[in-house]
Formats: sequence, structure tokens, C-alpha cells
Amino acid sequence: MARPRTIHLEGARRARAAARGCDHPDCAATGEFRAPRGREHLDEYLWFCLDHVRAYNAAWDYYRGMNEDQIERERRFDTVGRRPTWPMGPRGRLHAGRVDPEALRAAFRRLFGDEEFPEEIVRARPPTPEEEALKVLELPPGASAAEVKAQYKALVKLHHPDANGGDKAAEERLKSINQAYSFLKAQANLAKHAAGD
Repeated sequence: MARPRTIHLEGARRARAAARGCDHPDCAATGEFRAPRGREHLDEYLWFCLDHVRAYNAAWDYYRGMNEDQIERERRFDTVGRRPTWPMGPRGRLHAGRVDPEALRAAFRRLFGDEEFPEEIVRARPPTPEEEALKVLELPPGASAAEVKAQYKALVKLHHPDANGGDKAAEERLKSINQAYSFLKAQANLAKHAAGD
């Protein structure tokens, strides 16, 4: 059985370097060490011998010819690996889930004409915890404290296990109703304390 051929990477590198001369003018040595051609051509290389690559590196100044603002912009760009970024949070350009449905519909109309788009394409922002709690209580957003209390009492009567023969589904629904009401009541108390301070 024949032995697999061993590839000597160091030998291959030296062979390529021997075929390539130093890019420094009037140098007959082999170009073994690469250096970027310039700031605008970082992926294109010059090849130098050891002495000339040392001289090139000693004279290299990436920021030469830039003013303070340009240098700061380059440094900030380097901190993110030269990838695009955008602000995060509610004021961010691409804040996840906080897309205005009407603005998105208008953008679709500008791009594709006046045809309407299905609602699943135009997704609204996710509901707030308050909105989710109101949904559990089957109330619209902005319901008053009195409406919340009245609806809570009505739902407790409707879903109480005693009124449903010990039905487990009614018991679970009642737990969700109690949690939603407790959350909304705590939020209302926080709002009162904040207004009183």
C-alpha cells in the first residue's frame, strides 16, 4: 500500500517566496513577508525581504493624513469589527418588535403600489404586560380601575371551580385571571405612589 504524500507547508511557502522577489526597488532578495499596499488596499500585498519589511512596518501609519474626527470614526468602526451597527432601544432604527404597522403599510405601498398586504406581513409591536393582563380579563387597553375590578369579579364568578363542578380547565383559567388582576392592581398602586411622591 502506498504511503500518502506528505505536504510540507514550509517548503511550499519558501518555494513561492523564492519565485517572488522583494518589492523594494533595487533589492534582489526574495520577498518572503507581506505588507498591505495601503490603507485603501488592506487585502492587496507587497512582498518584502526581512530588512525591507521591518523598514516598511516602522514607517507604516494607518492614520497618516486623517484629521481627529476621521481617526475617531475609524477607531469606532474597528471596535465593531467593521460591521454596520444601529442604535438599540426604543429610539433605535431597528428596535425589535416595535414597528409601527401604519408606517410599514405605507412603505409597502410605496414599494409595491396600492395593493393591500395581509395582516400577518405587517406585524405590530408585542403587547405590553399591562395589555396582556387586560386581554386575560377580556378588557380593551386603557380600561379604568373600576372596569378592571368589575370584570375581575364577573370572571371569578364565571370560572370558579365550585360553579364548574371542579373542572380543571376552569381552575387554570381562574389562576390566570387572578394573576392578571394582581398584576394590574400592583401597577395601579405603583402609579398612585409615584403620583403622590
